[in-house]
Amino acid sequence: MKDIHFTKTANNPVQSAQIPEELQGIYRGVSEVFPDQPDTADPNQNLAVRIQQSDRPLRVKLGIDPTGAEIHLGHSIPVRKLRAFQDAGHTAVLIIGDFTARIGDPEGKSEVRRQLSQAEVKANAKTYLDQVRPILDCNSDRLEVRYNSEWLSQLNLAKILEVLSTMTAGQMLAKEGFAQRYQQGAPIYLHEFLYPLMQGYDSVAVQADVELGGADQKFNIAVGRDLQRYYGQPPQFGMLTPLLLGTDGAQKMSKSLGNYVGLREDPLTMYSKLEKTPDSLIEQYFELLSARSLNQLPEAPRDRQKLLAFDITAQYHGEAAAQQAQQAAMSLVKGAGQPAEGVPEFSLAEIEFPAKLFYILSASKLCASSSEARRQIQGGAVKLDGDRISDPNLIFASPTNLQNKVLQVGKKKFVRLVI
Repeated sequence: MKDIHFTKTANNPVQSAQIPEELQGIYRGVSEVFPDQPDTADPNQNLAVRIQQSDRPLRVKLGIDPTGAEIHLGHSIPVRKLRAFQDAGHTAVLIIGDFTARIGDPEGKSEVRRQLSQAEVKANAKTYLDQVRPILDCNSDRLEVRYNSEWLSQLNLAKILEVLSTMTAGQMLAKEGFAQRYQQGAPIYLHEFLYPLMQGYDSVAVQADVELGGADQKFNIAVGRDLQRYYGQPPQFGMLTPLLLGTDGAQKMSKSLGNYVGLREDPLTMYSKLEKTPDSLIEQYFELLSARSLNQLPEAPRDRQKLLAFDITAQYHGEAAAQQAQQAAMSLVKGAGQPAEGVPEFSLAEIEFPAKLFYILSASKLCASSSEARRQIQGGAVKLDGDRISDPNLIFASPTNLQNKVLQVGKKKFVRLVI
């Protein structure tokens, strides 16, 4: 067991000067490669050497668990790295963790994850490929899409016992999240111990040469190396990417924290969120979420924000939609009073009139509830065609006066009201 005995430290970004120019795209934004001995010509210790000397395309693995229906930009970073390997002629092996999602990765969790049903996982998995399609080259033979239920659901008890025998309880408790919970006296369930082993077994099943993951996946990827060694395979390299800070600039991007940008969000919402990116995050966002050279960015911070928002929106919706979103955002900011192109629509046919504004805000999903809508109105966050609304009990007698008007909450949420 060579690779799970490590102390988690701050990531040491890979220095671009250490790698050949033709591999710069693969290494862009990478926080760590392991094992990594840049001064050696050993292809088992130096990934750049392995890539250059290999007589076949490398098999590069990325696993994503469909634990929710929506992927955000933070999730897209290792997917973009997978595309970089495709562009270099290697085989991308995208594993949809329809089996491991039912266990749930305990990484970063202070308590046990709720176990998902098979139906929940299946429903979530349906959306994942559509969301990553704009990133990957899906029309070539350099992409394999696999579901890990293909092999994990076939493991009998004897095989599971064999896999379990490759690790000790002490080694498993060295995992950061488990160690913290153990010290705090929080329960750790035995099925959670299976997750790193099952993810590691995926590497055995697909014979991975490289596994990609966020910086929090080092333990799991290292387990994969050990299992490959146990089963007589050359151990994979691990390539880690940074965890993306959210649009608040304070915490990791997360849907539960509301600081995320979803890949399926409409162009205006995506653009509006990204053009507010804090100055301190602009270069990191460009580096991790785009292919644009950092030496060619505009000098003015506001121009950088607008370019970032345009570039990323264009990636997922096309340049025409990004241009419409940019114009719509400008129109909304100016409060021109005209219906902005590209704003998502909400049909007032769903509302029974007379109707209070707070109910319309709730029904249109601009606010999570009527009580939140009242708070947003009272806090001055609600505008109708650029005019601030302050009366939480405002009533509209009919939808006619609302036709084609833009209803806005804060700086990032908009709908155009239509009949």
